[in-house]
This record gives sequence, structure tokens and C-alpha cells, in this order.
Amino acid sequence: MTPTAPPSDLDVPPELPPPAKARNPIRRLYDWVLHWADTPFGMRALFLLSFAESSFFPIPPDVLLVALCIGDRQKSWRFAFWCSVASVLGGIAGYAIGALAWEAVDDFFLRYIFSQEAFDGMRATYDEHGLLIVFIAAFTPIPYKLITITAGVFAINFPLFVLGSLIGRSARFFIVAGLLKRYGAPIRTFIEKRFELVTIAGTALLIGGFVAAKWLFGKG
Repeated sequence: MTPTAPPSDLDVPPELPPPAKARNPIRRLYDWVLHWADTPFGMRALFLLSFAESSFFPIPPDVLLVALCIGDRQKSWRFAFWCSVASVLGGIAGYAIGALAWEAVDDFFLRYIFSQEAFDGMRATYDEHGLLIVFIAAFTPIPYKLITITAGVFAINFPLFVLGSLIGRSARFFIVAGLLKRYGAPIRTFIEKRFELVTIAGTALLIGGFVAAKWLFGKG
């Protein structure tokens, strides 16, 4: 009888890889947004998002700005510039909504965004600290759209409104772009390893911005 050859490694079927874990929807959205940095449409998407967020869109442009800067760090300053320009133009559109179309949106605004008490408090705060309030909202997590629309309602000085918006928005976006341009790889690693934590923190900042705005202007 011919002796049976011992099994070799080639005879052993390879182990199947473990099934890939389905990524959560937020992670898929992050990966989808990130890919725009390598397409001809990334800048256009950033411009449109930045414009819309300043008057009605709920998602801040920082999300796409970060993704684009990580994807192409050499264009970080360009991304920040157009993000700032579009955001200020969107702020002007928000001002126009408040000045010309407030009666059409006031019910929704006061029902879901601001209370009447906070709205009245904002009027008093504008009278005393108009430029400062615009700058703070443009630079911090306080929702900028709340300020752009109410600035038009209260007819605050338009050149000062544009100046405060330009300084605040530019400072915010250029700081983000500068950090990503200098420390892009470590920040990308941090975001990818701790994505859920970063998402929760960003959501908390957004909600905290609404709470801070209501507290600040409700005191009047």
C-alpha cells in the first residue's frame, strides 16, 4: 500500500475572515463626507453648506471643513476662506429673512427655537452689545442662524453686523483649518479611533449652544 502523505498546510482550508461589523450610520456619513475632499465638488459642497447653515440649515459647516482639510491639507486655507465667505453671505441672507420675512417664520421660530421671553431678552441685549453678540455667535457653538435672523428683525446696524460676522466666522474657520493643516495626521487618527466620542462631543456642543443662547437672552 502506498503510505498516505501527512496533510500539509496547503491542504488545510484557510480560515474565513470574521464578518465585518456594520458601520453605524454616523460613521458612514463621516466617510462619505470625507471623500468629497478628493472630488471636484468638495469646495462647492462646503460653500453651499456654509451658506445654508447661516440662515436655516441645522448642520454646522465645520463637519465638512474638517473632512476636506484632512483629505487635502494643502488646501486648508482655501477651504477656510470660502467657508468664511459663504457663511457671511448666508448670514446676510438670514438678516434679510429677519428684516423682510419675519412674519412668515416667526411662529415656527418662537415655537421651536426661542421662547418669547428669550426673544425679548435678545432685543435688550442687542441694544447694549450688538457687535459683541454677533461676534460671539459667529465664533462659538451658539447657533449663528439665531443671531442672523433676529439681527434683521431688530434692524441692528448692518455694517456692524457684517463686520462682527466676518471677524467671528473667519477666526473660527481659519483656526480649525490651521490646526488641521499643522496636525492633520494625528487629528485624523484621533477622530477615527474615537469617532463616537467626537460625535457625542460635537452634538453636546451644538445642543449646549442653543441652551446657552436661551439662557443668555432669556435673562433680559
